[in-house]
Amino acid sequence: MKILIIGGNGTIGKTVIQRFAENHEVLIAGRSSGDVTVDIASSASIQKMFETVGNVDAIVNIAGDAKWDKFDNLSEDDFYIGVKSKMMGQVNLVRLGRAFLNDGGSITLTTGILADEPVDMTTSAAMVNGAIQSFTKAVALELERGIRVNVVSADLVEDAYEKYKDYFPGNTPVPMHKVVDGYVKSVLGKINGQIIRIRG
Repeated sequence: MKILIIGGNGTIGKTVIQRFAENHEVLIAGRSSGDVTVDIASSASIQKMFETVGNVDAIVNIAGDAKWDKFDNLSEDDFYIGVKSKMMGQVNLVRLGRAFLNDGGSITLTTGILADEPVDMTTSAAMVNGAIQSFTKAVALELERGIRVNVVSADLVEDAYEKYKDYFPGNTPVPMHKVVDGYVKSVLGKINGQIIRIRG
């Protein structure tokens, strides 16, 4: 199986790549490094990435930005960071990427616990995460050629615990192997239109 992983250089991405690379061909897309570069906030960049890579069996996205700040401090442009990257970036990966998927292929998107349990300073991030979860359930009804789409929604992960623990008081960090299992379930399983929630 040929798998394109976008955001493969991040905390979760590196571990996901290690798992899939054991038995599959993995291509890595990153903003500044990898087998191919991409800015998911740009549909032109996404299109160029797919044209460079060609057809694949699975697309996995673990990339996407959103501004974290107090609601009072967020400007309209601050909200558009998440809208263009985490939300429309992932929508465009499905919209453009399906043409480069082999029959029966899959697309796996990424959100997070904020869609269900937002914390302080996450108005923008929670908003776009929730949008992607609704999008996933809806678009799964319309994709053809046996193409599936799911989204992985993890709680605070162990490897990022020290960095983000102050934002998530009382959250039990999720072991990385559980997070990776969510991506494996989406890519290698048969589920479609599902929110794969990984909690501690």
